[in-house]
Amino acid sequence: MPKITFVEPDGTRREVQASVGISLMETARQNNVAGVLAQCGGACACATCHVYVAPEWSKRLPVVDEMEAAMLENVWEPRQTSRLSCQITVSDDMEGLCVAVPERQA
Repeated sequence: MPKITFVEPDGTRREVQASVGISLMETARQNNVAGVLAQCGGACACATCHVYVAPEWSKRLPVVDEMEAAMLENVWEPRQTSRLSCQITVSDDMEGLCVAVPERQA
């Protein structure tokens, strides 16, 4: 179980144990991470699970597909490292991953 750090909108850092095979969004929900709303439940249909991936991790994660790219056009204050946490599946090699939750969701 890799340890993943979520930086909540107020700056609180939450290091959690993530189960391999579930989404980063579900990890956030299971650990009550503030700001990850996930209104569509992980269907890549709302962009309310938007996170900023630490720059050193952005190239280590799977690439953004067309559906996620389209939804990322709707996020609040997008950055080059913006991702939808519902589209990132936790794997063993994500030990130390850090993502920040924006101040608000789209």
